[in-house]
Amino acid sequence: MLELRLVQGSLLKKVLESIKDLVNDANFDFSSSGFSLQSMDSSHVALVALLLKSEGFEHYRCDRNTSMGMNLGNMSKMLKCAGNDDIITIKGDDGSDTVTFMFESPTQDKIADFEMKLMDIDSEHLGIPEAEYHAIVKMPSAEFARICKDIASIGDTVVISVTKEGVKFSTRGDIGTANIVLRQNTTVDKPEDATVIEINEPVSMTFALRYMNSFTKATPLSSTVTISLSPDLPVVVEYKIAEMGYVRFYLAPKMEEDEPEPGA
Repeated sequence: MLELRLVQGSLLKKVLESIKDLVNDANFDFSSSGFSLQSMDSSHVALVALLLKSEGFEHYRCDRNTSMGMNLGNMSKMLKCAGNDDIITIKGDDGSDTVTFMFESPTQDKIADFEMKLMDIDSEHLGIPEAEYHAIVKMPSAEFARICKDIASIGDTVVISVTKEGVKFSTRGDIGTANIVLRQNTTVDKPEDATVIEINEPVSMTFALRYMNSFTKATPLSSTVTISLSPDLPVVVEYKIAEMGYVRFYLAPKMEEDEPEPGA
């Protein structure tokens, strides 16, 4: 038996909106401590990892670890039927091939339930190794979204370079080049407006902007975003979800085809 009741129903809607364009079908893994999802995108370039801890739910019951395969597009269609203030309950019975979403208005005068067919999805669980990153940048998520959107009109890749002075986002395309530099800035009134850089070594890496702009769909989940970089490792773009978990996106760097790698 599985039953999860989330008072902030809008949170689940935002989570789905942030990942449904990258991942079509995925297994949601439910355990007594919370539920998680881990899936590659269809082109096997990016990885999405989601965690929502049980403490964030008003009621959370999961009698045994279970995995439910869902089509995220269909799930998103159902969640769109919930009002932003609705309380969302997810229910599933052991061995059933459906999951039920129940939406209750805050005044309890309207209750809707939607049943969705589950899918059998083969998915290998990828062990994501813990790594020490050369540079970690924490910045306002809306600023990161704006930068990715702005420079995508110039080029299709972004070079992210981090030094003690700040973080630079650069691109080049047929019409010219763009460089946007954010300096470390911690003397702000609100902590979420700060740009904080932790750096062990300078780092400069190239990524596809198409994916970065897809990741920024998670902006409504958090006022800040954390970008962790190390040469030869995928970048981690993390959005914390209000005290209860996170959405993390992993993206492999693009190698420069036209110039040999140092030491190659």
